[in-house]
Amino acid sequence: MSDTETFAFQAEINQLMSLIINTFYSNKEIFMRELISNSSDALDKIRYQSLTDKSVLDSQPELKIEITTDDKNKIWTIRDTGIGMTKADLVNCLGTIARSGTKQFMEALTEGKADMSMIGQFGVGFYSAYLVADKVSVHTKHNDDEQYLWESEAGGHFTIRRDHGEPLGRGTKIILHLKEDQLDYLEERKIKDIIKKHSQFIQYPINLLVRKETEREVEEEDTSDKKEEEKKEDDKKEEEVKIEDAKVEDKKEKTKKKVKEVKEEWEQLNKTKPLWLRNPSEITKEEYGTFYKGLTNDWEEH
Repeated sequence: MSDTETFAFQAEINQLMSLIINTFYSNKEIFMRELISNSSDALDKIRYQSLTDKSVLDSQPELKIEITTDDKNKIWTIRDTGIGMTKADLVNCLGTIARSGTKQFMEALTEGKADMSMIGQFGVGFYSAYLVADKVSVHTKHNDDEQYLWESEAGGHFTIRRDHGEPLGRGTKIILHLKEDQLDYLEERKIKDIIKKHSQFIQYPINLLVRKETEREVEEEDTSDKKEEEKKEDDKKEEEVKIEDAKVEDKKEKTKKKVKEVKEEWEQLNKTKPLWLRNPSEITKEEYGTFYKGLTNDWEEH
């Protein structure tokens, strides 16, 4: 028997999602900024808990954010080792209880006092994922609960069930199933540029799984020569034949070819030294502005 439960989105949240999905908005890259900001908040929460109870970090000692892509399946994924969510958190925070900011944000949009880039200021940044995705899956594990999976293709409802997949230990993994016209967000260069633009001052490491192509030399083996050599050894030929074989082997060792290999490795994207550790005279106005925007979620120009 399936343990999947279906819930209806609260009316205002449903309206917000409809607005996000159907409104033309060109600056869709803000989804990445909002999800990274949420991950950073979740990491803050577990770090604060650990100040009075270090054991809360036992389930996942390293505090970090990871981003991966899957070109074949058109999937963009962000994973954090933050506080995670209980089942009640999923029900309440991702669908059934509207924050006060939900209505305020929609009113501000309608009245022209806000645009989509300000969604984080109203506490509903998670839903910006639907700017680029037609389905969102949230795997999450809180220290005080089992691991759960939240999923929705919008459409007025979402589902929650026990997650028997890869154990997270603690934290949240959000998987975006990208729309056909948003696949450029799978590109490594684009991800790096967006994170440099919006998230370079996040205090936790943001790691991207990158693919690097390398070349290495390998020896070319002639299989017919190899079989002949084995036959000669088996038949225990004369010594001069063995010497001649050694020459052939030496020649064969010198015949090499280059082959390409693709290796995956983690690359940290936010290596910018915190402003408070730098000489004030070396900090530009643009850097101050970027830091302020990331700190306050106020992305307007001042």
